[in-house]
Amino acid sequence: MTPDPEELWVDAALDAERKFVLTLGGFSLEVAGAALVTHEKLPVPRFNFVQELGVGRERQAAFFEHALDHYFQRALRPTFRVPTPVPDHVDAGLRRFGFRPKEAPLVLMLSSGGPAPADSSSDVEVHAAESREIDTVASFWTSERERPEFRTALDIAWAHPHPNEQLVPLLATLGSEDVSAALVYRYRKVAGIHAVATRVPARGRGAASALVAYTLQNQPAGPVGAYSMFADSPRLEGRLERLGFHPARTFCEYELPRSAELSFPSPGPPTGPRWRPPRVPDRAKSAPGN
Repeated sequence: MTPDPEELWVDAALDAERKFVLTLGGFSLEVAGAALVTHEKLPVPRFNFVQELGVGRERQAAFFEHALDHYFQRALRPTFRVPTPVPDHVDAGLRRFGFRPKEAPLVLMLSSGGPAPADSSSDVEVHAAESREIDTVASFWTSERERPEFRTALDIAWAHPHPNEQLVPLLATLGSEDVSAALVYRYRKVAGIHAVATRVPARGRGAASALVAYTLQNQPAGPVGAYSMFADSPRLEGRLERLGFHPARTFCEYELPRSAELSFPSPGPPTGPRWRPPRVPDRAKSAPGN
């Protein structure tokens, strides 16, 4: 059976999404049914999520306990990304553990990388950031308390990439002020445009769109077969479609309310060990003649 080219690009984009977290110091644990993407030092859902790959009805209890124990032991609040339509048993299992679906779906958008429509009315200028601008780049996503950890991870991934990958921070300026930033991360033949952020006073002036258009036109992380972005609102999805993206896969994203307690019910009173160490034969007793 010939694989669907679109599905191959989707799988490659999701793999590159996980690799993005890994290159910034996280890790991914793949278990039957899902990939558990984790970054203990950046404790936000963007870096701590479960990518559901297919959980069977008869195995869901063990799966949820395993997955949640992995995050709760680290005091992390993950989100679950489940492809739509969500199976009834997966929805019921997540709700039983306190997770609730977000109102808007999470949509993976793909583009073949062709030039985006130019906006001649925009005064925004975009450039690939230089190493001396790393503090400016890091300031778009972190507070002063979190910045040293993120800055170090960004510096390592930026200056010392692994084979088959490249990370390029972008900055957008209005006049002499840096107003928007993004991270372009390429893994093999797919590049994701991540963490597009704009300073509040400059929002609505086309800076974010300029970053995306610059990426498609200039391919700062090297030639690729597809670009990917996630849209978490119909408004963003519409903007990306105008820039040449199309919806490729839709997910329902489940999250915990802020009031949720990160714990499992008490297992009851302690019991004795359920295993015994292996017995070692007594050489003296087993020797011939004894």
